[in-house]
Amino acid sequence: MKETLVNFLNFSGIAWWIKIFTVDPCCTYYFGPFLTSEEAKAAEAGYLEDLEDEGAQGIQVSIQQCQPVELTIYDDELENSGDRVMVNPVFN
Repeated sequence: MKETLVNFLNFSGIAWWIKIFTVDPCCTYYFGPFLTSEEAKAAEAGYLEDLEDEGAQGIQVSIQQCQPVELTIYDDELENSGDRVMVNPVFN
């Protein structure tokens, strides 16, 4: 039941996602979807630990309601397309 609700929220663009930007490598990562911002916050540490173990530097984290088109956006893609995500302006 919970998975169905999360999928519906994600389809609607109002599910919660963890957005992590790293300077080195220059990437944006999206992790989710989550039902609530609290669930996303609780999961955040594990994703940060993985990126830190891989040597990522300049890490910035935010939790937001959005609908990412791509889950990992590399530097060359960022320059060409902007941040590929549809953010629900009502909730941000």
